[in-house]
Amino acid sequence: MTALHLAIIAPFLAAVFVPILYKMFPNIHTGWFVLAVPAVLFAYFLQYLPVTSNKETVMAVLDWVPSLDIHFNAYVDGLGLLFALLITGIGILVVLYSIYYLSKKTEALHTFYTFLLMFMGAMLGVVLSDNMMVLYMFWEITSLSSFLLIAYWYEREKSLYGALKSMLITVLGGFSMLVGFVLLYSITGTFSIQETIALSSEVVSHELFLPAMLTILLGAFTKSAQFPFHIWLPDAMEAPTPVSAYLHSATMVKAGIYLIARLSPVFAVSGEWMWLVAGFGITTLFWGSFSAVRQTDLKSILAFSTVSQLGMILSMLGVGAAALHFDNLDENLYVGATTAAIFHLINHATFKGSLFMMAGIVDHETGTRDIRRLGGLMTVMPITFTIAAIGGFSMAGLPPFNGFLSKEMFFTAMVEFTEFQLFNVDTFGILFPVLAWIASVFTFIYSMMLIFKTFTGKMQPEKLDVKPHEAPFGMLLSPIILVSLVLVFGFFPNILSYTIIEPAMASILPSLLQEGEQFYVDIYFWHGWTPELYMTLGVIGTGVLLYLGIKKWIGVYRLFPEGLSFNRLYDQTIIQGERMSEKVIGWHMTGYIKDYLLYIFSFFTAALLFTLFYKGAFVVNTENVAPISVYELILAGVLIVSVGIVMFTKSRLKAIIGLGVAGYTVALFFVIFRAPDLALTQLIIETVSVALFLLCFYHLPQISKNLESVRFQAGNFIISAAVGLTITLIGIAASSSRLFDSISGFFPEASYEEAGGKNMVNVILVDFRGFDTMLEILVLGIAAVGIFAMIKLRMAGREQL
Repeated sequence: MTALHLAIIAPFLAAVFVPILYKMFPNIHTGWFVLAVPAVLFAYFLQYLPVTSNKETVMAVLDWVPSLDIHFNAYVDGLGLLFALLITGIGILVVLYSIYYLSKKTEALHTFYTFLLMFMGAMLGVVLSDNMMVLYMFWEITSLSSFLLIAYWYEREKSLYGALKSMLITVLGGFSMLVGFVLLYSITGTFSIQETIALSSEVVSHELFLPAMLTILLGAFTKSAQFPFHIWLPDAMEAPTPVSAYLHSATMVKAGIYLIARLSPVFAVSGEWMWLVAGFGITTLFWGSFSAVRQTDLKSILAFSTVSQLGMILSMLGVGAAALHFDNLDENLYVGATTAAIFHLINHATFKGSLFMMAGIVDHETGTRDIRRLGGLMTVMPITFTIAAIGGFSMAGLPPFNGFLSKEMFFTAMVEFTEFQLFNVDTFGILFPVLAWIASVFTFIYSMMLIFKTFTGKMQPEKLDVKPHEAPFGMLLSPIILVSLVLVFGFFPNILSYTIIEPAMASILPSLLQEGEQFYVDIYFWHGWTPELYMTLGVIGTGVLLYLGIKKWIGVYRLFPEGLSFNRLYDQTIIQGERMSEKVIGWHMTGYIKDYLLYIFSFFTAALLFTLFYKGAFVVNTENVAPISVYELILAGVLIVSVGIVMFTKSRLKAIIGLGVAGYTVALFFVIFRAPDLALTQLIIETVSVALFLLCFYHLPQISKNLESVRFQAGNFIISAAVGLTITLIGIAASSSRLFDSISGFFPEASYEEAGGKNMVNVILVDFRGFDTMLEILVLGIAAVGIFAMIKLRMAGREQL
């Protein structure tokens, strides 16, 4: 295992020790120990910057299940490194913030940080795995760990609702993505992402290309909260604010963005990919921004803004696919869309992370996040206001912040997309800049709401749960660092151009570069009086007017009936599904073992008998059958009589004796068949069983008179006879037809020569079936521990009485 593999699994290993550290050092906040994990990993991944800047990659190979082509291969290129740095870098700030946000006196910190580290490791596995099956494994771990993080305050009903909602939607999308990976494997014969990219020409021409693309996109859309699957993200805001800042600004919701970017070299040459990615992205951008304005909770506003911003990034990746349809890169203007997508991916992590932390600070220091109860906090929380202003203005796309630069590049991409001459863009392409502009107006409005309705106006102390005051410096440090990056990346954006952005572009659009070439990336503020600048001025002017007159038009949201929402559809689906499942379960889960056996045996006999005769597998061959001795006939008669006694006697003592006779008779059969070890084992088991039955006989209740009068049931008799007939026919057919040479000659020879044992039965149990025997011992051990625990609990209960 290489250092790169260790870097991926390091958070999982650290998570094992979190509960131990929590117990050993109760007076120290557990977050201080956890903080070292993302810090060390961030420093480790920084060493790959020179490698990826030179268009080099690193592949660390580790065979896992080679027979299924599943290998834990870690791959670092520009795109993977970008996400690894985001995951660990933002992870440092989130852990630092959580130390001051979560009290060690009232919170279960060991569970919180265990889940957080699980999520961190899973995200690293997603972005650094070259094998699709390994990527899928980590993908589902992100869904599981995010479920646990969202449900961290499990005593709250809304937390459980949001956690379940997020897991159901993202896990179902993950299953769809798994189908897409299997389809790709059937086309290429490999699960390696890089090998699949190398075979992209074969994938495009294959008949399974479109199904593979659609199923993978469904997984990406659900994970990145694209319309109409966005409904899980606002409900996930019930998680603690550090979770929201981490999962929903820089990591989990970016997993779908990563998947689309990673597989763009395979699918982006098709018009369907471009329309679906760009179309869903621009629709999500509009709907998210439109929905954010109607929210009154700070985190809800930020949740819908995240939906909107994710749609913006996705639309740029979709439009950037147009670059693959030009032969001359110098004439290609569409590469800028991919540049903007990557740049805004970084910018979004900075300003959105700071805004989530700001919302958490306001909630922590005032007791509410409702903007209708807030206002006038600027004077008592000036540093928090500064954080909100910088982050909010950047999100609104105002200069001189980094959000303005990527938003201008976004407008440029949307305008230029209308000039694209393929895939009928000239018909509906005009909708892209129009929707982009309208969505940007709403983005401006909710950004101003976030800032001014919280921090300006008249303070309402009577509506606040606690007296507002500035947060401690430790809680402010992380958002201060993030808004500082907003300013640095705004004034000096080109420090990222050839270290982060251009290498990531080379991973997304590798076919556009010849060996030794690179993309030209130069980000700056002034481009002259361009259409995008006029669009920005229009956004500001219209946004200011609409914000100032918001009370006059906010009623438009009442035109959208709640009963027709996607949330309503989800709730009704869950409710109806639960009702249907209750009916189905109530029909067959009766609580009676006899009913369960009835279902099992009926299906068992019907399926096996049908298969046996349909395939012509029933054969009777008596050539190799040994003659039946008189002793065997006598024992068979005794066995039949003893079983009959067990079935028809009304005396429990007679039933126990009959059961013992049946067991001892089977042991005598083993003696006749020259299997002394089995006979000895059977005798011991029967002796112990009969003795235990007799010992317990006194404590058993008397047989009810109702049971004594139970009538003969023909249905049960038919099924019982059918089971016996089925087993008999299968046994005869198996003995009469030999498809393979008997294995009986292998064991005597292999037991002595290979295992070094003369007792063949013991060798089979210990060596040939070693894992089976070990697991049987494990099961017995678990049962023993469970019985011991129940006895101790019962004794403890008696002592309390």
